[in-house]
Amino acid sequence: MQVTPGQGAVANQAFRRLTPEGEEASVMRDLAEEVPVALEFNGIGYAVLMATPADIADLVLGFALSERLIEAGDPVFAVDVHAAEEGIVARATLPPERTDALLDRVRHRATDSSCGLCGIENIEQAMRPLPPVTARSGADEAAIFRALEALQAHQPLNARTGAVHAAAWVGSDGAIRLVREDVGRHNAFDKLIGAMRGAALGAGTDWDGGFALLSSRCSYELVEKAALSGCPLLVTISAPTALALRRAREAGLDLRVVARRDAMLAPGG
Repeated sequence: MQVTPGQGAVANQAFRRLTPEGEEASVMRDLAEEVPVALEFNGIGYAVLMATPADIADLVLGFALSERLIEAGDPVFAVDVHAAEEGIVARATLPPERTDALLDRVRHRATDSSCGLCGIENIEQAMRPLPPVTARSGADEAAIFRALEALQAHQPLNARTGAVHAAAWVGSDGAIRLVREDVGRHNAFDKLIGAMRGAALGAGTDWDGGFALLSSRCSYELVEKAALSGCPLLVTISAPTALALRRAREAGLDLRVVARRDAMLAPGG
């Protein structure tokens, strides 16, 4: 099988529908595709992600920022996306001044399965200080509730499959400006961040007083992605972890969690 980037994000499958009464019927259901995406930076094989085969260039741009291979103010780089057997290969060339950061990160990733001093080094890498979030969102609670009410209508892939996460850029007025979907919550957020940096919206588009809305729990990785992208407010549908709250507090990132259409939680009581 060869996967075509940007296409084939949904497959169709027959199932047998079984009921407690013993009834059985044949039904067709749409399924979200999930394929390996191999990322190469400057000719170096860096990572393989399992992702929905759409918006791959956005994924690479956002992933590079989340991995601290680049910084938010760096120019946007081109991404070449190619179909491969059983997956996708995405190749990018980082700016020359980011070569040292790439090689340093590759060395740390190469020791991920090691022990002893290498393990200690990796823990320190995992808990690296986050840049302070100095921007503030202009959205009030009413704007957040408007976005929560509207999000479902901006999730076409999830409407078909019921199996993917969404990450949305929302304006300070609560209007949803941009959404990316993926089977992985991390991928969806990376795709959104990458799309905001991409040429289609103008390189370096910031959050403009808005916020990020994620259809997932609030994990520490998502907090880190938000802080590294300069996001002033992160809103998640489900609960946070204790580490996510600590990391957000350290970075000065504002959070709203367990956000539903009728209520949400703001850390701090």
